[in-house]
Amino acid sequence: MTDRLSPSSEKKWMDKVRQNYVLSLMALPMILFFLVFAYLPMTGVYYAFTHFDFELGLFKSPFVGLDNFQFLFHSGMLMKLVKNTVLYNLAFILAGNFMQMMCAILISQVPAKWFRKTSQSFIFLPYFISWVLVGAFGYMLFNSDNGVINSLLKQLHLPEYNFYMQQAPWKYIIVFFNVWKGLGYGMIIYLAAILAISDEYYEAARIDGANIYQQIRYITIPLLMPTFIMLVLFSLGGILRGQFDLFYQLIGNNGLLYNATDILDTYVYRSLTVNFDIGMGTAAGLFQSFFGFVLVMIVNFIVRRTREESALF
Repeated sequence: MTDRLSPSSEKKWMDKVRQNYVLSLMALPMILFFLVFAYLPMTGVYYAFTHFDFELGLFKSPFVGLDNFQFLFHSGMLMKLVKNTVLYNLAFILAGNFMQMMCAILISQVPAKWFRKTSQSFIFLPYFISWVLVGAFGYMLFNSDNGVINSLLKQLHLPEYNFYMQQAPWKYIIVFFNVWKGLGYGMIIYLAAILAISDEYYEAARIDGANIYQQIRYITIPLLMPTFIMLVLFSLGGILRGQFDLFYQLIGNNGLLYNATDILDTYVYRSLTVNFDIGMGTAAGLFQSFFGFVLVMIVNFIVRRTREESALF
C-alpha cells in the first residue's frame, strides 16, 4: 500500500497518462459524467439524516440522526416494502433470464435465417415501447367497464372480474409485463453468447450420436451458465430498486392494491411528491443502495468460492 502512495509510483502513473494522452482525453468525458451525475448528487444523502425544511434548506434543516430510519423499521412498513421489492425483483431476474436464455436457444436452432431475423425483430420490439403505453395496454385489458377480458366474459355470459379491486392477479400480471418487455433485449445477449460457442463442440457431439436436445443440454446450456451468472450478479445490485415505471403505470395511486404491489420506489415517490417527506424518502433510497451493495458483495463472494471464473472480481 505504501508503495502505491510513494512519489515514485505517482510519477510513473503521471508518465503513463502523458504517454497515453489520447486515451486519457477520451476517458475524460466519462470521468466528468460520473463526477457530475453520480458523485456530486451524493451530497443529497444528508437529507436522510434531517427533518428537511424547505425554508431552511439542506444544511440548515434540523439534524435528526437515524430517526428517519428508526421510523421505517419500527413502523413495520419497511419490511413489507422490502419483501415486495425483493420478491418481485427475484421473479424478474430469474424468470426473465430463464425465458431469455430459452428463447435464444430455440431461435438459434431455427435453420431459416429470414425466420430468425424476423423473430428477433418482433420479440425485440416491446423493449422500445414506453411504459406509459404498457400501462394503457394493461388498462384496456383489465378495466371492468369495457376491458378486453371483461368484454369476453360478458360474451360468454360469465360474471365480470374487477381486476383493480383484487390483489392476487397483479403479482403475475406485473411479472408477465416485465418479462415480456425485456425479453428481446436479454435474448440478444444470450444469442451473442451462443454464437461465440465453437462449432467443433457440436460436430464432436453429432459424431458421438448426440441429438439436438442432448447438444443443448450438455453443450449450449453449460456454456451459457457464465453469462447467466454474470447477468444475475449485475441484476442483484439493483434488487431493491424496482421498476418504478412499470408499477406506477399499471397500478397508479390505487391504494387497494398497495399491500401486494407497493415497493420501495413507489413509496419514495409518494414520500417526495404526496407527503413531501424528503428525509423519509431519502432514508428509504439510501437503504436501497446500501442493501444492494452488500448483497452484490455477498453473492460475488459465494460465486468466487464455487465458480471463480464467473465472479465479477
